[in-house]
Amino acid sequence: MTVIRLHRPPNRVAVLSVHTSPLEQPGTGDAGGMNVYITQTATRMARRGIAVEVFTRATSSDLPPVAELAPGVLVRHVHAGPFEGLGKEELPAQLCAFTAGVLRAEARHEPGYYGLVHSHYWLSGQVGWLARDRWGVPLVHSAHTLARVKNAALAAGDTPEPRTREIGEQQVVDQADQLIANTDVEAAQLVRLYGAAPEKLNTVAPGVDLDLFRPGDRAAARAALGIRPDAVVLAFVGRIQPLKAPDVLLRAAAELLARGAVPRERLVVLVAGGPSGSGLEAPTSLHELGASLGISDVLRFLPPRRGAALVEVYRAADVVAVPSHNESFGLVALEAQACGTPVVAAAVGGLPVAVADGETGVLVQGHHPVPWAAALERVATSPRLWARLAARAVTHATEFSWDRTTDALVAGYVEAANTFRRALFAGEVAV
Repeated sequence: MTVIRLHRPPNRVAVLSVHTSPLEQPGTGDAGGMNVYITQTATRMARRGIAVEVFTRATSSDLPPVAELAPGVLVRHVHAGPFEGLGKEELPAQLCAFTAGVLRAEARHEPGYYGLVHSHYWLSGQVGWLARDRWGVPLVHSAHTLARVKNAALAAGDTPEPRTREIGEQQVVDQADQLIANTDVEAAQLVRLYGAAPEKLNTVAPGVDLDLFRPGDRAAARAALGIRPDAVVLAFVGRIQPLKAPDVLLRAAAELLARGAVPRERLVVLVAGGPSGSGLEAPTSLHELGASLGISDVLRFLPPRRGAALVEVYRAADVVAVPSHNESFGLVALEAQACGTPVVAAAVGGLPVAVADGETGVLVQGHHPVPWAAALERVATSPRLWARLAARAVTHATEFSWDRTTDALVAGYVEAANTFRRALFAGEVAV
């Protein structure tokens, strides 16, 4: 029997994001790069004529059942467990309730209403696995982070990911029709650590909003933030938790001052973000670290920012530090470079893809403050090197756009649908 290949993407996609909503502010709680990813790709899919409905857990009684994120993109708030005070580690117990909400939403429509399921993070993958089987449509899954990778590069004092998550991830990897990896490194990790079938893998790099993140007036950005024009500004943007390692930047700043590499009156260390994950257990720990290092006077803490306010931080900085212990990609690094700001980043995960070492920034092995201080000093205090890195950073960032990401995802959806149909006709999929 001949199986007809599909050449058109699905008319409507169910996007699952159990633990965090694209409506939430990135940089605090559990909201981060994944929120940006879902918002940017969903919006662009809608512009291509693909309706998107994002299912996420309701975290407040004030939230409407359905909200419009953008034309053609709806966010459905599913009631699953208490609205507030429920940590991510407690969400596995609510997956049954969440799944029921998703299935009820689909049951109000004719069969085939959703043409594909795209789950983000392993919790969503568990829900997507059941929806796939119930609806008879392909499941595409994006892990974003992997427990076995995180546990292999755990920050000192951080809590390991539980075995429950490892088991859940393995099940989703086995069941998904297509696995989206941010980089070839992540694809290799899925094969090596989870035994993923190589033919299931689709490597699609995330992007950056090139209309928003672009070079601008550094003096104006500094003036808006109350920073002197001749300051040496080192910035960290993101969630404040051990995994993201903002402490590395603080220790490196203390090292710079100790050896007189930067005059104290000119150094400014910006930290823009809020506590998240295990960082919630000690929300003032970074302030306390700054005090113990004797650098409180050069530290500036800013709440999470978005849009033009976030661009201001990137433009004001001489260097943006991304010292994470693990990053599947590193959107902050890409956003900073798009604004013309060089990046000093840890040589982990997808960061060697996001940052071109020696061309758009510097990659540092390990997290010891001495080599970090040396890298930061070299970039921030060498005008000729800084100018060369900054110019190349902008060019490098233009190679990553959300339009390109979305095009690749849509092409992957078509391939996933064809693979699913072939398996269905061969009797390999039960629906």
